[in-house]
Amino acid sequence: MTSNVGRGGRRKLSFAFTELGVAMLSSVLKSDRAVQMNIFIMRAFVKLRELLATEKELAKRIGELEKNDEIQNKTIVAINNVVDELVAIQETKPDVIGFRM
Repeated sequence: MTSNVGRGGRRKLSFAFTELGVAMLSSVLKSDRAVQMNIFIMRAFVKLRELLATEKELAKRIGELEKNDEIQNKTIVAINNVVDELVAIQETKPDVIGFRM
């Protein structure tokens, strides 16, 4: 059950085992099938924990790439602004000084 009597809330059966619950259940159930299912479920928990660790690493690396991308985008915008200023300066032709023939 998922809530205490007298504390409010609904009383309902849980739909999943925790890793600790599976370990406790294995100490009660002794049949070959129960042992095999226990091993299967524990391996699933281990795999799930590995996947969660991998996802955290991927999320961290993606965040780092996004930060680098933002920095590079700002740098590119700054470079484009400087190039635009240089082009604008070159487009205004200076007055020719000196003698012409």
